[in-house]
Amino acid sequence: MATLTKTDVEDLLRQVVDPELGVNIVDLGLVYHIEITTEGDVTVTMTLTTPGCPLHEAMITGVEESLRRHPAVRDVRVQLVWSPPWTPERMSEAAKRQLGMR
Repeated sequence: MATLTKTDVEDLLRQVVDPELGVNIVDLGLVYHIEITTEGDVTVTMTLTTPGCPLHEAMITGVEESLRRHPAVRDVRVQLVWSPPWTPERMSEAAKRQLGMR
């Protein structure tokens, strides 16, 4: 059976792009925590840029579909949280450059 690392999960999550901003959710700083069990269950604790994000279901579905592509993933759980609130300071330098902030 294939193994699964946090780096694997982050790489898969980089394929999930915020449709409004065009930047992946990892570089946006939306992913707060990743938990992986030895059985292959993955829990992603994340937020969105705003609580009223109209595309939140699409982003959650994107996370689930992206992670399920890995052969070591048995189950995916996405926990959406609002605390701490997301701010642009959470973005990577690459995301800031992509959005013209640097």
